[in-house]
Amino acid sequence: MAEPQNFSNHAKIVPLFHRVLLLLILIVLIWSVQQLVKAVSLAAAVQVVTAVALFLTAFFARTFAVKAQDRVIRVEERERMNRLLPDDLKGRLSELRMSQFVALRFASDGELADLVRRTLAGEFAKATDIKRAVKNWRADDERV
Repeated sequence: MAEPQNFSNHAKIVPLFHRVLLLLILIVLIWSVQQLVKAVSLAAAVQVVTAVALFLTAFFARTFAVKAQDRVIRVEERERMNRLLPDDLKGRLSELRMSQFVALRFASDGELADLVRRTLAGEFAKATDIKRAVKNWRADDERV
């Protein structure tokens, strides 16, 4: 059975993507640059461009997926906050940044209002500070 999710283990690492694929792309990129340096040719230049394109494809595939996920989280959290927060805080949801919505998703229903109030008061410099302040972690096992 997996360990319950908390601040120290919530980051999503997909070994085949984060370790294997990115390492392979890096190896191809380094090899391609070495080939270009050894003998400047159109074929070697195309290999470097292809390796860079592979790297950018992997980078943007991850970035776009996380951005779409963050937008969904913001919608879900706005809905949850509109259900759970007192009226004085509901009117201030537009002041929260995307990263703050994403961090607040881990807060239990019982501590959400206090953490939103503290966030809006500027108590937390970074989203990770919000996550560290969560006492009753609400796991998110559906993230990309």
